Amino acid sequence: CLKEASHRTLTGFGIDIHPFEEGKQMFLCGVPIEVDYGFKAHSDGDVAIHALIDALLGAAGLGDIGELYPDTEDTYAGADSKVLLRDTVKRIETYGFTIGNIDMTIMAEAPKLLPYKNEMKSTLASLLGIRQNFVNIKATTSEKLGFVGRKEGVTVHAIANLTYTNWKEL
Repeated sequence: CLKEASHRTLTGFGIDIHPFEEGKQMFLCGVPIEVDYGFKAHSDGDVAIHALIDALLGAAGLGDIGELYPDTEDTYAGADSKVLLRDTVKRIETYGFTIGNIDMTIMAEAPKLLPYKNEMKSTLASLLGIRQNFVNIKATTSEKLGFVGRKEGVTVHAIANLTYTNWKEL
């Protein structure tokens, strides 16, 4: 972490990948997606929120999602990723960071995400405590290449920009 307050923008990058699993509920950006499969994961598997958590933690210099919410702990079995994101936001705010904006790219051949994008943006903005126009979500395919192209799973890349304005040593 920085040693004193500044108005510098700090950028973090996160990536997460999950394979599909039949018979589970799919969540992306905290929004239930109406399909017959979800993600194989220790938590609810919200790959978008997981990538975003890593981006936020990276910008703040606070490690990664596996350190804070390890999949080796039963506490996080089936965990709601929205709860983990809210906790992450509280942590970074405690250290004096404010969220500027986030941007993510969801790579998926299936399901089609356009019908969900507005709700996904709204949900993330609410969870992050920022305006919707500071949340950007892009959905793309891998042009049928790799595991994403074979419809075996989803990859999400996320970037978060934080401003460090209120230093608090903890």
